Amino acid sequence: MTNLSFVEALEQGPLLCDGAMGTMLYSYGASFEQCLDELNLSRPELVLRIHSEYLAAGADVIETNTFGANRVKLEEHGLADRVAEINAAGARLARQAVALSGRRAFVAGSVGPMGRGVAPFGPVSHEAARAIFAEQIAALAAGGVDLLLLETFTDLTEITLAIEAAHQAAPDLPIVAQMTFSEERYTIAGHTPEEVANALCSLGVTLAGANCSTGPAIVLRVVRRMQAACPQVRVSAQPNAGFPTRQGGRVLYPSSPAYFADFARMAAAAGVRLIGGCCGTTPGHIAAMAAALRSAPLSPDQLPPLPPVKQPQPGEPPPPTDLALTLGKRFIVTVELHPPRGADASDVVASAQRLKQAGATFVNVADSPLARMRMSPWACAYLIQQQVGMETILHFPTRGRNLLRIQGDLLAAHALGVRNLFVVMGDPPRIGDYPQASDAQDVVPSGLIRLITQNLNRGTDQAGNSIGQPTGFTVGCALNMGAEDLDKEIEVLKKKLDAGAQFALTQPVFDPAVVERFLDRFGGRPPLPILMGLMPLYGLRHARFLHHEVPGISIPEPLLARMEAAEALGRPRHEGIAIAQEILLAAQPLVQGVYVMPPFRRYDIAAEVISVVRNRERPAL
Repeated sequence: MTNLSFVEALEQGPLLCDGAMGTMLYSYGASFEQCLDELNLSRPELVLRIHSEYLAAGADVIETNTFGANRVKLEEHGLADRVAEINAAGARLARQAVALSGRRAFVAGSVGPMGRGVAPFGPVSHEAARAIFAEQIAALAAGGVDLLLLETFTDLTEITLAIEAAHQAAPDLPIVAQMTFSEERYTIAGHTPEEVANALCSLGVTLAGANCSTGPAIVLRVVRRMQAACPQVRVSAQPNAGFPTRQGGRVLYPSSPAYFADFARMAAAAGVRLIGGCCGTTPGHIAAMAAALRSAPLSPDQLPPLPPVKQPQPGEPPPPTDLALTLGKRFIVTVELHPPRGADASDVVASAQRLKQAGATFVNVADSPLARMRMSPWACAYLIQQQVGMETILHFPTRGRNLLRIQGDLLAAHALGVRNLFVVMGDPPRIGDYPQASDAQDVVPSGLIRLITQNLNRGTDQAGNSIGQPTGFTVGCALNMGAEDLDKEIEVLKKKLDAGAQFALTQPVFDPAVVERFLDRFGGRPPLPILMGLMPLYGLRHARFLHHEVPGISIPEPLLARMEAAEALGRPRHEGIAIAQEILLAAQPLVQGVYVMPPFRRYDIAAEVISVVRNRERPAL
């Protein structure tokens, strides 16, 4: 490879990449809590040692210790201002290891995902994502890497943004773009190897491939499918050493160096141009692969044939829910219920029965309101539907749930017949019973709405795997008609509409003029039914608390004055009910339903409020 460029070297035969950096750092004493990328600064001798071991094992390409050295991930360790320094150090250490080895080898600048999702599923805009990747890539290029290795991406949109940033920040560097796939050969975002290959090929990458994922067998099958779909693109493969297991506090990978040697020979026979390892692989694996690549090559005819790709056939979706049939046709009255703190739901079920008799069309079942520990809302919703014969609207927050749990919980709710959802961000744990609980989220509300309407309701999970019968969820979103920045609120609402939202529940309204202003700014009625939030005031203290301490709620001075006068007369509850009824009747011509949030779980108050619309049903506008 003397004086050959990376691209020229690829033409001479397959190149051998190194193995896992994290696995080796942990084996040498690094803790799981520390930032591995920062070790480029605090323990450079350790990083240099690992690079040298891989080079001695026969690696032609070594990766910089910068997989997580982007601004978002470094921010978790208070290192966001050291992106350039850490990446430059990573490139310098790899170059130093190559020089000390006396071998001709290439340095690949390792770039991993941001660690935060991009729109439409995540909170990071496309512009911000490009800037984050460009910052890291520019630092690696300045440090003297020979190529860029984008690895372990799960979202085709995110890796596309990273490639665009690479073309901008380092236009002369070759790009190896690798995604990770599930056991079913889909990315976590649902893309097939064929879709990934065609997309990456169109973006002008030097190599497209798969890494991490599971073990060699699945990764090799994935890259062969990529190669078949887009023959003009070179492919790469860097699998994990099988499925990890935990024994005695250690994470162990089962695939042996000998098994990886067989993989290397088959990969070379398949035409894979960059072969290496990912999690769990060591210099021992790389040495075995180097020896295998020097041995007599396998004939492509000795490779097992690729099985045909089967397209799952989804079943028929269930019939629409009562809510779906009612939206836009009749004025909807729904009341929020809180699940019990214990295992006995009899009081909540009894309250739902009384509300049904009082005229409520549906009931909302909240999920851990104010981040307080309560019974699972879908169990509570199931009991209400079974024992009261009344459909529920299940609150489904994205906060604190990863994509695996989200989809499992949704399928469980659907199996129980709970099929009306109100997708919302959810209350932050820091205000509740368990302030140290995880606040992480894999998906924003508009992204979850899209996942439900465009995946689950069409018979697939987000990874593209068939779930058999499609789900039949009716999905609602949150709306604040009194937001300070109405233009921004309308922009967010339009994203939710594009994702498939079928109705909206609003923040509490204390002035019908708020509804009118929102509709005027929107340019008329939005193309989905709006169920206006209504919170009866319990007393003057309650009103003042809401006005002064709850973000997004503003109570007009005349209402505060009325509550103060009623307090003096000893009739604050009655006045609060009267005010809520007046707001409801005034806003009724403007909205398609009401969503009552009774104070302090006083469902008797909610029953009195909604009595003004009982027997006064009218077609929804």
